[in-house]
Amino acid sequence: MADTLQEFLSLVPVENFDRDYSRDITSERYFGFPIEPILRAEKRLRASAERSIGYLSMEYGLSSNSYQPLESLKPDNPKNLSPDHHVFSNLRAIDYYLSLRLRYRLDLPIYSGGLGVLAGDTLKSSADRNVSLAAVGILWNKGYFKQNFWFKDGQVPEENDWDPKSYPGLVPLDLCIDVPLKKENLKLRLWKYFVYSHDQSHVVPLILLDSNLPSNSEFARKLTGQLYRSDNAEWKLLQRLILGLGGMKALERLGYSLDRYHLNEGHAALAFVAKAKGLDDDQIEALKSHFAYTCHTPVAAGHDRFQRRVVQDILPDEEFALAKRFGQDTDYPDIINFTHLAMSVSNYVNAVAQKHGEVTRLQFPRFKDKIQAITNGVHTHTWVSSSFAALFDKYPPLAEWRQKPQSLSNVVQLKNHVPFRNDLWEAHQINKKHVGSLLKHWRLHHDTLTICWARRIAAYKRPSLVLQDVHRLLEIAKRHGPIQIIFAGKAHPADDLGFTYVNQMLSVIDSLEVDRELVRVLMLENYDTYCGKLLTSGVDVWLNNPLPPFEASGTSGMKAILNGVLQLSTLDGWVVEAADKDIGWIFGWEHQGTEVGDERNLRLMEDASLLYDTLEKIVPLFYHTVDEGRFRQESPWIDKMIHAIASAAFFSTDRMVSEYERKIWRA
Repeated sequence: MADTLQEFLSLVPVENFDRDYSRDITSERYFGFPIEPILRAEKRLRASAERSIGYLSMEYGLSSNSYQPLESLKPDNPKNLSPDHHVFSNLRAIDYYLSLRLRYRLDLPIYSGGLGVLAGDTLKSSADRNVSLAAVGILWNKGYFKQNFWFKDGQVPEENDWDPKSYPGLVPLDLCIDVPLKKENLKLRLWKYFVYSHDQSHVVPLILLDSNLPSNSEFARKLTGQLYRSDNAEWKLLQRLILGLGGMKALERLGYSLDRYHLNEGHAALAFVAKAKGLDDDQIEALKSHFAYTCHTPVAAGHDRFQRRVVQDILPDEEFALAKRFGQDTDYPDIINFTHLAMSVSNYVNAVAQKHGEVTRLQFPRFKDKIQAITNGVHTHTWVSSSFAALFDKYPPLAEWRQKPQSLSNVVQLKNHVPFRNDLWEAHQINKKHVGSLLKHWRLHHDTLTICWARRIAAYKRPSLVLQDVHRLLEIAKRHGPIQIIFAGKAHPADDLGFTYVNQMLSVIDSLEVDRELVRVLMLENYDTYCGKLLTSGVDVWLNNPLPPFEASGTSGMKAILNGVLQLSTLDGWVVEAADKDIGWIFGWEHQGTEVGDERNLRLMEDASLLYDTLEKIVPLFYHTVDEGRFRQESPWIDKMIHAIASAAFFSTDRMVSEYERKIWRA
């Protein structure tokens, strides 16, 4: 057994092992999980005969506090526990005196939102499918940011402070790499975290890069501080350089023999530059067949563009020449566009939904022939609630869902089975009561229609749409029954328009104080994966109203349908592929034609009117289903819940990763 531990340490050289980690890593266990899968994965990644994958992403949301949480014999460091979640609602007196003090362990704070959660779910499904894959990211020492709401001030960001050295499962390696820059050498320490499959038989290693070392300058030490700090072009470029150039150096330093490199967004585009250095033209052309790139956004701000002089001042000459050669923007010669760079050097390019593929080909006609679409998904085991997991286990047509998430489509066989319909509603009520219990001081009721909008706060996502005409909203509630609305999400600290939306929403919520018995509205601070799992399973309707066609995919609704939560959505992103599945209600303006359109033309009033028209149908149907506390199992609402679960069979990262394997990684 001692030999097993020595073999592990030869493959994963943990810094200060005896002093800091010897109690949690033994010859049999790695922070409470089996150690053998780590040995197998590390050996496969070093084997030249294996077609292994390198996956590079700026962020990863792993749900590490709820899905396969690794455990330490040491108590949790208070720094790694969640802050209080304050609530802003139209019950102002309660907001002032009370907050949610949940004190759960933070999800590994190296993500900001949907892009990172998608990357995390990809790793988990890759582990489930036993893909030989090594992921690379950045150890964000200050995470993203802590969110505070202040009336009249909106969102007030605060620096996040956590302790990587005491986070269960995360270990520093006794390995560093050097990244030469034009003005200085940047030293990066390597960390590792292992993502286990749902049955703990396989793992995917995640390598994280950290510049917070005494040997670096004070400026360089802070580069891996806050995720997506964007107030300085040089800073922003250096963070992408760490991921691209540093990530490739890290993979080489670890001795991994990789066949494909998958760039999750253009942040990692310089990875190709690192690999192409020193090659002739024929070799560079051949190298492109080993690179893949996933584009996640049609929104202009989502594409990294840098002034050529900024790139030239930082990159060494050969690296700059390669970045300019492949990344110079065809319309703006003084700009190096990382999306162009990534598309130019990758033989495999994919959008993240079928509609997004159409839009991306319109936006980048030069690359249209290589752009395919692989629709995003979510990791079923992470996002299914415990009550729904028990429900699926109970009924034979669904019993294989853990091994085969696609078997959830069999739920339609139970559509006319009365006991199942009753059990489905009871499982849903358990989830609603859980949310109600957490928010008990705000007097949420499980028999009241509850709607949730929760995602990143950005203009094109139109967070305030349902609040555009509160008088009409109140009239609907008067005629058909009370409504509870929950909002959650963060605006990027540099997004002034996002801040404006937060301010507007808080003001409208405050104005509804006298109407709180008709329409109760809550806005939660610090939306994260923990709250995301509670909300995507614990409400009746998931509101998703981006301006088409600017939502590339969206995945929160996929998590909701897995738990039978119905969709109230505009026709965009993944919803386009489920529009005929009867999983809820579609409303609003539809994108058509060969022009992408203007993301600044938000169509707020016209789409708000259509949203209220749709609520005129939803609210009475809900109260017909729960008529004065009596559940009507024959209600069409239950049919829609069953159709939602059936659709979740497709919108999984298990299916998505299988498409990556077939169309990109093994092509």
